[in-house]
Amino acid sequence: GINAEYGPFLSSSHEAPLHMSTKAPAKTPAKAAAKGKAKAGAVVRKTKEDNPMKKVRIEKLVLNICVGESGDKLTRAAKVLEQLTGQKPVYSKARYTVRTFGIRRNEQIAVHVTVRGAKAMEILEKGLKVKEFELRAGCFAESGNFGFGIQEHIDLGIKYDPHIGIYGMDYYVVLSRPGFRVAKRRHTTSKIGRSHLVRKEDAIKWFESTFEGVVLGKK
Repeated sequence: GINAEYGPFLSSSHEAPLHMSTKAPAKTPAKAAAKGKAKAGAVVRKTKEDNPMKKVRIEKLVLNICVGESGDKLTRAAKVLEQLTGQKPVYSKARYTVRTFGIRRNEQIAVHVTVRGAKAMEILEKGLKVKEFELRAGCFAESGNFGFGIQEHIDLGIKYDPHIGIYGMDYYVVLSRPGFRVAKRRHTTSKIGRSHLVRKEDAIKWFESTFEGVVLGKK
């Protein structure tokens, strides 16, 4: 009956005929795991490099001139900062008395101004140009900020005025990432994650990539 009619197409071992397709061999667990791990690694690497929340930026730039005494000398220093930034500077007072230097407690001895945004980047570039875009590794703090000093303010492009004289000043740059506001807002204040903080290495990398600067004495 059936065996006689379909005998040529049947076999005792029930194997598939030669003209029918067979399934491809299944992947070994080791190969599948390696492929999955490679895909996961590629995704993580791309996310870290392209994540806009990881982008380092200037939070603020603080310019400080300390003359060590109040009076006309301090007033002239304030004029220098006002010419450079276009903002009204703030006077700083001494915290305690130092008789050796003739400084009294609560006496105004310094003046500073805080700059943000595009103006901060512009003034910072002027200061780094004076330093020839070279900074020592010791200028960078573990908190991800860095600072340096210049000796003559006229190097920044300000015209020399004999009535004012020449002043040096300190630059201090505070870097941050998007999301740092959560630690400073009044409502639902929270901590910044350790992996999101700006470290010394991040600050050096930002300086080198943004200004093509050189860090001397880097380990």
